[in-house]
Amino acid sequence: MCATVVVASGLSVVGVAAAAPVTVPFQVDPAPFGNPNGSFDVPPIRCAAVVGDRPGVVLITGGKPGRWGCPLSSQVHWLNLSTGATGSAQLSDGLHGFPAEATLNTGAGQVVVTVNPLGGGSVTPGFATFAVP
Repeated sequence: MCATVVVASGLSVVGVAAAAPVTVPFQVDPAPFGNPNGSFDVPPIRCAAVVGDRPGVVLITGGKPGRWGCPLSSQVHWLNLSTGATGSAQLSDGLHGFPAEATLNTGAGQVVVTVNPLGGGSVTPGFATFAVP
């Protein structure tokens, strides 16, 4: 009887494990007309959305190693297509060796995000859609 209780409790703990975070890459096209290859003076800008780390939360950051690559101080707008909730944030400034990032409390559902650099110039805002657990 005791062995059955120990085995059953061990099996229930295994089922509680959380899923690993998922990184969804996207880019901001800096060249005129949204050229995905960039230009001679400005390469394509790589961003990423990290979902699944915490329920209902998305981290927008760089898509390169060390979470670098997303434009500093960019405007981030989001829409939760499942709930209708909206919001905006600004990527951090990347000072003191910390990459630009913004934490969005979107809630669970299908979410659309746009990243629009504030630096001006010819850019096509970055766009991504993904499911937030």
